[in-house]
Amino acid sequence: MIREETVLARSFTLPPTLDALRNYVDGQFVETERQFDNISPIDGRLLGKVHEADAALVDRAVRAARRALEEGPWGRSTVEERAAALHRVADVIERRFEEFLAAEVADTGRPVEQARKLDVYRGIANFRTFADLGKHAHGEFFETHLPDGTQLINYTKRKPLGVIVSISPWNLPILSLTWKAAPALICGNAIICKPSEETPSSAVLIAEAFHEAGVPPGVFNVVHGFGPGSAGEALTTHPGVDAVTFTGESRTGAAIMKAVADGVKEVSFELGGKNAAIIFADCDFEATVNGLARALFTNTGQVCLCPERVFVERPIYERFLAAIKARAESMRIGWPDEPGVDMGSLISREHRDKVLSYFKLAVEEGATVLTGGGVPQFGDARDQGAFVQPTIWTGLPDSARCVREEVFGPVCHIAPFDSEDEAVRRANDSDYGLAATVWTTNLSRAHRVAPRLHVGITWVNTWFSRDLRTPFGGTRLSGMGREGGRWSLDFYSETTNICIKV
Repeated sequence: MIREETVLARSFTLPPTLDALRNYVDGQFVETERQFDNISPIDGRLLGKVHEADAALVDRAVRAARRALEEGPWGRSTVEERAAALHRVADVIERRFEEFLAAEVADTGRPVEQARKLDVYRGIANFRTFADLGKHAHGEFFETHLPDGTQLINYTKRKPLGVIVSISPWNLPILSLTWKAAPALICGNAIICKPSEETPSSAVLIAEAFHEAGVPPGVFNVVHGFGPGSAGEALTTHPGVDAVTFTGESRTGAAIMKAVADGVKEVSFELGGKNAAIIFADCDFEATVNGLARALFTNTGQVCLCPERVFVERPIYERFLAAIKARAESMRIGWPDEPGVDMGSLISREHRDKVLSYFKLAVEEGATVLTGGGVPQFGDARDQGAFVQPTIWTGLPDSARCVREEVFGPVCHIAPFDSEDEAVRRANDSDYGLAATVWTTNLSRAHRVAPRLHVGITWVNTWFSRDLRTPFGGTRLSGMGREGGRWSLDFYSETTNICIKV
């Protein structure tokens, strides 16, 4: 018990400035009368208080963003100046890396080494990548000769959309917020970010980085709160907002679409997924087991890209079940900085209740629980947290709710298939269309199957590998629009054609 208390104090205590999480509006950190609790998913303790933005503060943020564009230096800045500002922000995050790491781990319960290698690193990379991409983005040029001898010169120019609202999720807070803010800002927009109420800490640190980097007031703003009746609703219904980018649940995306419909505002949505993995008998077996275990259980399955539906070719089905069961049962669940820990907690006890309801439903629907299905017991403070066991089901039909609805936890259903066409048909039998993985050593099969899958991204013999210049997004209930590289620049800018008669 002494060791556990020492670990808790060392790794999960937020920086002193984050005991009270304030909004950041017009270059100032703002307190409000109404506050809510920031609760640790690791042990249920109170991490601090969050100042909830009301409609008046949201209006103040929108007006500040508009002033930054129309009256401040940001609206007159060059892309080189904006790129330099984003690089300065990245430098601050890099210098304060350990603070960002502590905030991410405290809010999410993620293992320290996973957060160190992915979350904070990607936040820095997002700013630097889009800063450099923006400097090299170019328009198009057309020369036209009319029958009367007149010559026309047409060229295109990118212009910022204006005031952007970014609503980011709780599962990858730093990564998601910076993934939206960086391209929006390099295009010359001003942005108002609403982090999830579950993970507010890193957004405040990012605001501190912008403040320290000397970015003009109103360019980058952070408001805290919830959805309906709170900051989220106030932002999406505000007439001064020009576009909304959102990552989260499909139902919330639908609500936002309705909120912005009257203003015909631009939207970009990355929503849920019920992703499929197709495993052929000719796969590299050990590499596939290792790769799928990572895909299933990274971030405790709380990644929209995790495959919750796994289809295995029948000749290796039983062997694969035994191997992935052994991997799941060898997963080490524990304190985020515990040596060799594989899985942390879910984001909250409320979300754990949702995941556990699916564990119960699966049994009611007739699933065989290959492993897991419950809550680990530690006999210490972690029992007040939001931990669950990695869980694998078999035996359900493709029509079962647990096979069709996104659980967003460390869980999957595994079923056999007998032919390539069957695997593709069943993988595509979903209301979602975000991602898929294909595991095979047959290059021809990989090229044949991947384009047939109705998803935004297909990985072959890997998972979660990303080049930030490539398009990312889903179809159907998984969203609309693409983010990444020039696709992000296209969303966050308006293309104007200029025609000159020579």
